[in-house]
This record gives sequence, structure tokens and C-alpha cells, in this order.
Amino acid sequence: MKLKGYLLAAIAAATYGTNPAFAVPLYEQGMNPNSVLLFRYMMGLPVLAAMLIWRGHPIALQQREIMPLAVLGLLMGTSSLTLFEAYNYMNSGVASTLLFVYPVMVALLMTFFFHEHFRATTGICLALTGAGLIMLLRTPEGSEISVAGIALVMISSLTYAIYLVMTNVSKTVRGIPTLKLLFWQLVFGSSVFIFVIATGSPLTLPSQSSGWLNLAALALLPTIISLGCTTAAIHSIGSTPTALFGALEPVTAVALSVAVLNQAITVRELAGGLLIVAATTLVVAADPVDKVLLRMRKMFPKLRK
Repeated sequence: MKLKGYLLAAIAAATYGTNPAFAVPLYEQGMNPNSVLLFRYMMGLPVLAAMLIWRGHPIALQQREIMPLAVLGLLMGTSSLTLFEAYNYMNSGVASTLLFVYPVMVALLMTFFFHEHFRATTGICLALTGAGLIMLLRTPEGSEISVAGIALVMISSLTYAIYLVMTNVSKTVRGIPTLKLLFWQLVFGSSVFIFVIATGSPLTLPSQSSGWLNLAALALLPTIISLGCTTAAIHSIGSTPTALFGALEPVTAVALSVAVLNQAITVRELAGGLLIVAATTLVVAADPVDKVLLRMRKMFPKLRK
């Protein structure tokens, strides 16, 4: 059961890391972040509706489900919009790397507000990922990281962290089938982008046919597949391990920036990516590693005698 949860979390993280590869070319075609996200969410709805009908699941919400799903949708919409806006202020790979502060936020939220035990391996994972992120984080020579871009990514990280925690702790949310949960998250999340358009942001379209393929890829990979796997993983292994597996997101983003966006990768970035992969691997081995660390802790007093 846990192995399946780890696999789902890894797939969720890797597919979510494809966001920049599909979004940045759409910006180059004249689309704004809000329009990209509106099409991304709306194009995913018919697919999810068809899957719900095929599986015989009801689409309609019960009254007690409306409020938590509305909150989750608004959190997800806000997180997506602030991240995609950050791509306009900084390198997309750097933005995706900075986004990974959300596992720290999840661990802290679960520890301080829901009394989750802070495991030794969790601390080691955070240290490894922190070191990896420092190595991944770079800017072109002579340039500075945008303060506005950092602020946008931090808002995106915080709203996503709250989303993960709420998905884990809400009994109402945990009782909703994954497809239905995702469908209504996209419905409520779309209201964020519709509101922005209503307040003056123009609705833009792709200038080339390839743009529609990028929008379809955004709807499928970092939306339907990633968010669906994220929800299933949280229900299987919890929000903190799922968040820690998000370490694969910046690795995917950097890899695709090389393959798709023609950005160079350095030895330093490669080493940073390996540290993050090591941290992800440690999540899977958390139980035996924790036992070893506990035995070592018990041995130290004996060694001092």
C-alpha cells in the first residue's frame, strides 16, 4: 500500500514539473498566465466528467462537500496563478525550484497545528533537499532574482502547502472519490481566473496551432494526472511524505528546460538534482532508517561510559 502511495507521489511530482515546458512557449505566443490557466483547467473538465460517468460516480455535490471543495479549488487556483505569474519575473526553472519550499511548510503546519511527529528522516530529507535547492538555484551572471517573482512563488508554495494539509486532515475531503474531488477543484479553481478576467485582464489565445497542443498537455499532465495522483498519494501515505516527493518537481523542470527550452545545465545543477533524488529515496526508506537512528541514539550514552 505504501509503495503504491510513493509511486503515485513520484508521478504527481514529475508531471507537475512539466508546467514550465508547456507554459513558457504559450507566453511566447502572446498568451498571459491567467488565460493559460483558464484553458488548462477548463480543458480538463470534460475528460474528468467523462471518466466519472464511465465509472458510474455521481458528479453532483452534497451540501456538506461544497465548502471544503470550494476552499481547495480556490487554494489550487491561487497557487497555480501565482506560480505562472512568477515565470514572467524569473527563469522558469528557478521559479519551479523555489516552489519546493512547500514541503517545509507542510511539515511545519502538520507539526504545529496537527501534532504530527517530526521524524528524524524528515529533518534529514529537508536538509538534503535544501542543499540540493541551493545548488540548483542560480541566475545568469550579473542579474538578480526578482523580489516580485520570489514573493509570487512563496504565495504559491504556501497556498499549495495549505491545500495538501487540508486534503489530508479533512474527513469530508477524504471521503470523496479522487475523480470527483479533482473535477470540482478545477470548477472552483477556474473561478479565480474568471474573476481576474472580469476585473480587467484580457483573455488571450494561442497564435499558433502548436499552442493548443501545449494547452492540452497542461490539462493532462500537470493537472489531471498530477493532481489526481497527489490526492491518491495523500490518502495513502499522508501529506508530509507526498510533499517531500515534490523534490522531483524541480528536477523535472530543470531536465525539461534543457530538452525543450534549450537552457544549459551545469555540473552544480546536476549535483543539486542528485541530492534531491537522494532525499526522495530516503522517504521510501524512512521506517528502517528511523529505527537505525533510534538505535544509534541509544548507543551513545553507553559509549560515553
